[in-house]
Amino acid sequence: MLSPMEKAGILVEALPYIKKFHGATVVIKYGGHAMVDSALQEAVLTDVVLMQYVGLHPVLVHGGGPEITGMLKKVGKESNFVGGLRVTDAETMEIAQMVLVGKINKDIVGLLNNIGSSAVGLSGKDGRLLLAEKKLGRIRNSDGAEEMVDIGQVGLVRQVNPGILETVIREGYIPVVAPVAAGQAGESYNVNADSAAGALAAALKADKLIILTDVEGILADRQDKSSLISTIAVPEVPGLIDRGVIDGGMIPKVECCVNALRQGVGTTHILDGRVPHSILLEIFTDQGVGTMVVL
Repeated sequence: MLSPMEKAGILVEALPYIKKFHGATVVIKYGGHAMVDSALQEAVLTDVVLMQYVGLHPVLVHGGGPEITGMLKKVGKESNFVGGLRVTDAETMEIAQMVLVGKINKDIVGLLNNIGSSAVGLSGKDGRLLLAEKKLGRIRNSDGAEEMVDIGQVGLVRQVNPGILETVIREGYIPVVAPVAAGQAGESYNVNADSAAGALAAALKADKLIILTDVEGILADRQDKSSLISTIAVPEVPGLIDRGVIDGGMIPKVECCVNALRQGVGTTHILDGRVPHSILLEIFTDQGVGTMVVL
């Protein structure tokens, strides 16, 4: 139990950061274990509400892959993936949209409201927020050559129209965005939540992009948790990928950070969502947590 003096010390440490980031826009990609563990979920969403109360403008973008897989299983439909992307035929898209927009999005909005905020749920189709085109999957054929294949209604964001987000933020609400986008003809696309968050952060010229994951950050040695790399500059990224320090599912997350930085986002962070209040620790303390990617 912290003493009153220790609590006061925490507040004093936070004050310069509260002043620095007052009015800042922070886009948070919410996913992983922090979405399914009730205690972590409450910690993350409490962080988001507190951020708004001290003058920041949080924007929450959520995933929902495990929930989509679970619903597909309930209706007897198998989940297939190509290069980490879900093969999304018309029936899968209908179920994904139902789960992401109709269930997960509204559950998060309800929790934020119960904690003490006013949140509004949106999808990328609202106000033509996210416009996408078909994204092809990458496979290697029997000869080992890379080949592009059609994986259905999987989208690549090509345009962001942030007006509806700006209106929601200006009116004092926390926007919660489901990563479902519209095509030029109004068709639905399932978009990777990391990519959606990066695109929205770039369009809003956000001060920060935070991606919550199920790992500590980027480790120089994955067997040694003390080898966390606290800061990575964009020019270092290709070499770290070549050496296997950044690999697997971390590659698209880092690439998302790099693209956001090049489009005007202030700083980007990859944080461990399994650590309670990791967002507050990153923004409002001297030490911070996770890995920050900078230009």
